[in-house]
Amino acid sequence: MTLGVIFALAAGTYAMRLAGPLLRGRIQVSPRWEQLMSMAAIVLLAAFVTTSTAFESGGFAGWARFAGVAVGGVLAWRRAPFVVVVVAAAATTALLRLAGLT
Repeated sequence: MTLGVIFALAAGTYAMRLAGPLLRGRIQVSPRWEQLMSMAAIVLLAAFVTTSTAFESGGFAGWARFAGVAVGGVLAWRRAPFVVVVVAAAATTALLRLAGLT
C-alpha cells in the first residue's frame, strides 16, 4: 500500500514538472494572472510560516518562538547572511526559554 502511494506521488510530481515545459508555448497567461500567482505563492509561504510559528502539537508554541522568528525575519529583511539569521533566531528562542519565557 505504502509503496503504491509513493509511486503515485512520484508519477504525479513528474507529470506536473513535465507539464510546465510542454505547455509553456500553448497556454498564454496574462501578466495580471502571473502577478497574482506570484503573490499567491508568497501568501501561502507566509501562512505556512505563521502557523508553524504559532502552533506545535495542536497547542500554542509560546512567545519565545515568536520572538525568535521575528529576529530571524528582521535579519533576513536586512539581508544578513543565512547562517547569521538562523543562529540569531535560534539563540533568541533558546535564551528566552532559558529565562523562563515559553
